[in-house]
Amino acid sequence: MKQIKLMERIDQLTRLEATGTPLELALRLGISKTKLYRIINVMKDLDAPLEYDINLQSYIYAKDVGFKFGFFTDNTTSDTLHPHAG
Repeated sequence: MKQIKLMERIDQLTRLEATGTPLELALRLGISKTKLYRIINVMKDLDAPLEYDINLQSYIYAKDVGFKFGFFTDNTTSDTLHPHAG
């Protein structure tokens, strides 16, 4: 669960292009640089197009992606399937 929360935070900071350097990001997250690289590798294994931009000094996504862990209800699906329900 903790690793998922870290991935969500990395995702949030990456979208803002505000991760800082790997060392700064690790410090911000309260983890070692080694653990940070492990989590980033897991994200890449899950097809995150994560790259480090040396000019921005931040991780970025090479293309637009969505990222969501956990369960949620999708109200639009039930409305679409049953437009006259309720």
